[in-house]
Amino acid sequence: MKERARILVVGGGYVGMYTALRLQRKLKQEIRRGDVDITVVTPDPYMTYQPFLPEAAAGSISPRHVVVPLRRVLPRCHVVVGEVTSIDHAARTATLTTLATEEGGPVEQLAYDELVLAPGSISRTLPVPGLAEYGIGFKTVEEAIGLRNHVIEQMDIASSTRDPAIRDAALTFVFVGGGYAGVEALGELEDMARYAARYYHNVQPEDMKWILVEASDRILPEVGEEMGRYTVTQLRRRNIQVLLETRLESCADRVAVLSDGQRLPTRTVVWTAGVRPHPLLAATDLPLTERGRLDCTAELTIDGVDHAWAAGDAAAVPDVTADRPGAHTAPNAQHAVRQAKVLADNIAHALRDQPLQTYAHAYVGSVASLGLHKGVAQVYGRKLKGYPAWFMHRVYHLSRVPTFNRKARVLAEWTLAGLFKREIVSLGSLEHPRAEFELAAGGKPPHSPSDNPKGSS
Repeated sequence: MKERARILVVGGGYVGMYTALRLQRKLKQEIRRGDVDITVVTPDPYMTYQPFLPEAAAGSISPRHVVVPLRRVLPRCHVVVGEVTSIDHAARTATLTTLATEEGGPVEQLAYDELVLAPGSISRTLPVPGLAEYGIGFKTVEEAIGLRNHVIEQMDIASSTRDPAIRDAALTFVFVGGGYAGVEALGELEDMARYAARYYHNVQPEDMKWILVEASDRILPEVGEEMGRYTVTQLRRRNIQVLLETRLESCADRVAVLSDGQRLPTRTVVWTAGVRPHPLLAATDLPLTERGRLDCTAELTIDGVDHAWAAGDAAAVPDVTADRPGAHTAPNAQHAVRQAKVLADNIAHALRDQPLQTYAHAYVGSVASLGLHKGVAQVYGRKLKGYPAWFMHRVYHLSRVPTFNRKARVLAEWTLAGLFKREIVSLGSLEHPRAEFELAAGGKPPHSPSDNPKGSS
């Protein structure tokens, strides 16, 4: 290695963490000598294993075990908690804000030699009236636990009132989006709420309305058309309404208005209708595709740019295994983890003047959980339903969650969950731990339920 190389990894998700993890192994001697310096800039000091979010929301897994602390797994890297706001690759500098910036500190400028751009994606929202005020996302561990607290709180509201309008709105749960996130979150939370209802003297499972709204004519397209139809049948057998070719037009004033004319008073609208590229990509001088993703090569370099790399949700990576020309790999975890491995190896090869590898991985299939002991899967062309699919879902994700520590903790929690009853407690007050003290110290009491700092509603 001719001179010192400063590697900047933007993002601490699948691609960011796995790339840095492999780089610190591949370049261990160079890092020790001081020839290589790796900096990871991430908004959160942990990586979230998103396939476990539905189970965390249902209480099957502790929230702490859904995340991987970056400082622990990346001891040879510099982890900076902050956000990159713009990148000038021509000058090899990135502008970022940190927690100190919010306290009045200066905006930082970080110089680099090699750039790995993996900020991931953000929720794709539409201009639906009321969505910003009343919608709930499902992309982070905080949102998953907040949604769990919220669902249990709605059951508490329904149990404590005789007003039919309030009760009906509290027990109506609308999920928008029929992909993995929406279907798995709905399946797990309905399962949890059905179990929790046995501890309420005046709330029965049939009192609750669970509704899945999907704009296309099918759900779970990743598992195939046949498995998608099977999933719809299974959900409907659980009295879950699955509305295909239907859109949410408004949720203002806590009323979900659908394109088929239905008006549903509800206090719960969960939005899982897709993702879009991170806004940071538009604040760079790097080439983008028509859909706003980074234009990449099969070697995971950014096309036409030296010393810049990308993978995952932010990158449009050519699929060399596809039959049709111009196809790109799907922006999912399966590709992201494997792309990170090739990306890290190629950076190491580039620093050592070695030839680069081409990323090639045929899609092997998908697994999805529909609640406890229920699932669908299509792996290597084989279709599985019910308990076998659910078991494969757990085995696959247990094998993929990073670090032996997390694998052991998740397995232990699953084992204990099979021996003991579910936890049905809501800890909404954890979201605002100072509320009680502020009120005691003379703060203003909340004027409406929506202003209540102790609850999730």
